[in-house]
Amino acid sequence: MNRAATVLLTALAPLSWGTTYAVTTEFLPADRPLFTALMRALPAGLLLLALVRVLPRGAWWGKATVLGALNIGAFFPLLFLAAYRMPGGMAAVVSSAGPLFVVGLSALLLGQRPAARTLLTGVVAVFGVSLVVLKATGGLDAVGLLAAVASTASMSAGLVLAKKWGTPAGVGPLALAGWQLTIGGLLIAPLAFLVEGAPPALDGAAVGGYLYLALAGTAVAYWLWFRGIGRLSATQVTFLAPLSPLTAAVVGWAALGEALSALQLAGMALAFGATVAGQLAPRRTEVTATVDGRREAPEKVVARRGAAVEG
Repeated sequence: MNRAATVLLTALAPLSWGTTYAVTTEFLPADRPLFTALMRALPAGLLLLALVRVLPRGAWWGKATVLGALNIGAFFPLLFLAAYRMPGGMAAVVSSAGPLFVVGLSALLLGQRPAARTLLTGVVAVFGVSLVVLKATGGLDAVGLLAAVASTASMSAGLVLAKKWGTPAGVGPLALAGWQLTIGGLLIAPLAFLVEGAPPALDGAAVGGYLYLALAGTAVAYWLWFRGIGRLSATQVTFLAPLSPLTAAVVGWAALGEALSALQLAGMALAFGATVAGQLAPRRTEVTATVDGRREAPEKVVARRGAAVEG
């Protein structure tokens, strides 16, 4: 039951991210991907830091900077560039390749030999969401497609490194999320002003859109995401990613009038099935965790979590 609850709570993160594309295209200023990334990351990060009042120490300044650059500083601008240049249902589904990226990086960085079932499940997920892509409205944009692929690769690398390095002793996922969002936002800020200039004028819809992205889609979602990374295997976490494109496709159909064919619905069923199958990891992978990159026995993990600052 604890594992099921962890999976369900972690799944709320990609579910909320799946609404990002509709919010971006319908409510936010046009052609401002860097400003949008900045407004999503930095306010959320500062809010979480104000809540936990914990800063990195020692080597974790460097680790937090790397993770912040991969998970936020590079991922957000690329994500919004893809969202602005492609229909939401098409841009989001590229994230379905995330499990395959993670499997390959886990083999290189974590020494985890990929199981045949995991690879097959990843291929099924990609195939399922590809059916949605091929039938989605709108044409493929080369720049948007490359941005979507690069954003997926960046976040996959951040996920694997987060699993490799573990968490500092006494620090919970709320602080980890705050560090990375703040660092990532600070990396985006100068680029946003250099490339896009002064901030645009915002109407009520844009203010509401940014508030939603910063609070529900970022502060809460990334807390749940990093909480899940600490308690589940990297493979389990990344197989929740297809929920984002599935949500984007449903939102596009329900709110934006994008058509869904029978073939697309079949693809969504395949992708959802792959998401569920990705959670059926061997139990031996569920009971290990890391603190500063060191593996701990299950009983020590439980004791540490009880003492950790969850914020």
